[in-house]
Amino acid sequence: MRRPDQQTTTRPTPDAAPGTPPDAPPTDATGPGAQRLADATGPRAQRPTDTTGPGARQPAGTTGAARPPDPAGSRFAGDLTTEAVLAPYLRGQAADFLRSLRLHHEHSAPADSGGHDAAAATRALRRSARRISGALHTFRAALDPLWADQLRAELAWLSGILAREHAYAGRLTRLVEALHQLSGPALPAARGVRAAGESATSDAQGRAALGVGAARAGALLERRLTLARTRSHSAALQALGSSRFHAVADAVALLASDVPLAPAPAGRTAEALLEPAERAEQRLLTAVAALPPGDTEPYNEAQDAAWHQTRLLLRLHRYAHEVVLGATDPALTGAGHALDLHRDAVEAAGAAAAAARTPRIAPATAYALGVLHADQRHEVEAARAVFRETWPYAAALSTP
Repeated sequence: MRRPDQQTTTRPTPDAAPGTPPDAPPTDATGPGAQRLADATGPRAQRPTDTTGPGARQPAGTTGAARPPDPAGSRFAGDLTTEAVLAPYLRGQAADFLRSLRLHHEHSAPADSGGHDAAAATRALRRSARRISGALHTFRAALDPLWADQLRAELAWLSGILAREHAYAGRLTRLVEALHQLSGPALPAARGVRAAGESATSDAQGRAALGVGAARAGALLERRLTLARTRSHSAALQALGSSRFHAVADAVALLASDVPLAPAPAGRTAEALLEPAERAEQRLLTAVAALPPGDTEPYNEAQDAAWHQTRLLLRLHRYAHEVVLGATDPALTGAGHALDLHRDAVEAAGAAAAAARTPRIAPATAYALGVLHADQRHEVEAARAVFRETWPYAAALSTP
């Protein structure tokens, strides 16, 4: 997989010399005389520029610090094939799914008051479901396509059902905390230069209006989001007791012991893993390059979809990297976290705007919700700026 300045997914090369130094990438046979090439141990600037792959770019003055040795280098003692890599990965994730499901049943019993443990088990269940679904999506050609499509759709349904309750709870916490900060002793200063005719009297009036409306806005948000969270909890419980979920659990249980691979021998080779992983990376680089520049209007909500798509593509790339190398790329941790914050801020801003459209609310409440919406949209802008700063391949970003 080729990047503007370095590689993360491995590509076999036949000319690796014996006696590789300790800080060089570990080698691994993928066929007669073939070895793995992992750039995870050194910056792209220390290697000849790669212009052969699709979407390869020249780094713009990128040097970068040397990356640590590949933590999964010892994993590949055999061929980089679906039997040796993809099948064990899917079986391991399926085992984690079943283990998390058992813990969820144990901690969700009426006699068990450990709600925190139940929430942790739900997160672990979603984590395994996402990874199985991502692997089925990226490496579909190496598997039975009909089986992969069906199981991926069911896992997406389950993950979405389980995520809603947690999302509503986090959204309420975020908005209430933001209201407390906004309704403090001083109204947050507007961005840019203050108008010359604006007086301290208008500031005092704004602080008073926000203070009055913040409490009512918080109560309104709590009613709306708590109701949505309760409904999501009921929907999750209903889903976990449905025949559809039991069919999903049975399919994952079968996956833990038997992975339906593609019948063709060509689907078992290293190319069956490396080419789909490279395509996943190239889609990510293309999406990042197409993101709006940094000087765009933060209230342009039409641009949110491109950022959400980039987040999904980054997740698929991380999972593909995890399959091929055995671990996610640590260089993308900060960028992924920034996109998660971006999604949370976008959804929180949408919740504030929806609450402001409630009929017959007091003007002070609507004013507080408007300030809250503006605050969350500026959090969206801040998350985008953090992504641009933490994205390790700056050559792929759009410039203003």
